[in-house]
Amino acid sequence: MRKFLEKALQKWEKLDRESIRRLFAHIGADNELLEMVLHSMTDGVMVTDRDNNILLFNKASERLIPLVAADIMEKKIWEALDDDELAGFFREKLTNQETIRDKNFVLGGGIARTISISIMPLVKEGKIQGNLIHIEDITEKKLNQARLRRAESLAALTTLAAGVAHEIKNPLGSIGIHLQLAQKEMNKKQTIKTKSIRHYLDVINEEVDRLNRIVVDFLFAVRPMDMKLEEGDLNQLVRELLDFLKFELEQAHVKIETELARNLPKILMDDKYMKQALLNLIKNSLSAMPKGGILRIETVRRGPDVVLRLIDNGCGIPDAIMDKIFEPYFTTKEFGSGLGLTLVYKIIKEHLGEVSLTSKQGEGTTFILTFSIPQKEKRLLEYEGEEDEI
Repeated sequence: MRKFLEKALQKWEKLDRESIRRLFAHIGADNELLEMVLHSMTDGVMVTDRDNNILLFNKASERLIPLVAADIMEKKIWEALDDDELAGFFREKLTNQETIRDKNFVLGGGIARTISISIMPLVKEGKIQGNLIHIEDITEKKLNQARLRRAESLAALTTLAAGVAHEIKNPLGSIGIHLQLAQKEMNKKQTIKTKSIRHYLDVINEEVDRLNRIVVDFLFAVRPMDMKLEEGDLNQLVRELLDFLKFELEQAHVKIETELARNLPKILMDDKYMKQALLNLIKNSLSAMPKGGILRIETVRRGPDVVLRLIDNGCGIPDAIMDKIFEPYFTTKEFGSGLGLTLVYKIIKEHLGEVSLTSKQGEGTTFILTFSIPQKEKRLLEYEGEEDEI
């Protein structure tokens, strides 16, 4: 196309009206093709001039990043963005003429998305004429990577479990029995010295109990789960669990807010395991709110799925560890096995569901559990609102 234009410009004075018309038609057709290609891309593309004003952007970029309005042409890119973090990033990097590759951002607003942004200079004759900005939605890629890591971790954990758990549990049982015998003997003798020894034995006994709990969690995490999936009312299960935890929540100064959807379809679940998963999530939220706070639980029907959200206003999770929290033995707590959220992940997967989360440090965390509605419920939906003809 460039060579064609150069030849046309060289003969410009000799071109008649028809030749000029054909030239413009040719240029228009090429521009239309380029525009069609640009707007058909799933990745976002934006082009700025040397003053960082927007010259061009495609439809995908409008979908992937929050813009203040539809008309953003010739505005500086950071002025066109409806997100302070993104705006600050572009202002800093473009002003300093930095080249950036694959900088990740987590965007909220409904379902959290992760986007990757690259900034490359447009250079002509050794001078920067502007910037090309590439925006990619990597949400699914990140989720798949996290799922793969979790699956690999659970597989490795299962292989390790068979020998190690029993090797630990058997001597712990023996230690526990002999501790009880020693405590009985000490109780027979009431002296200052035996009182001190009894205190030490109590500490040892507590540690043995803690190790036993870790082994039990370990075995629970790796053994196949004997699930009995039956149609159940998720709302009712949530109410029962909150009633069970009422005193503990009051002691922790945590206020519960619920918004449970009316006429929520039943889902296939095992009540015992589902309660265990939700209990682990609630306890995780309590740990994130040591001085109290608000825990909100919502259920909603979304298309063919039932969604449950647990939202706390606790300390939140740093971006650097977001992908690791479901992995075995990963914990930020001083005490604990690091298996609580691994068990949640395993239980939800056994229910053929999905678990994800969004979090912002200092603001709180939202866990999102998604379950498919049984097939017969879906069929009823297809005929909802239709009336039989008479």
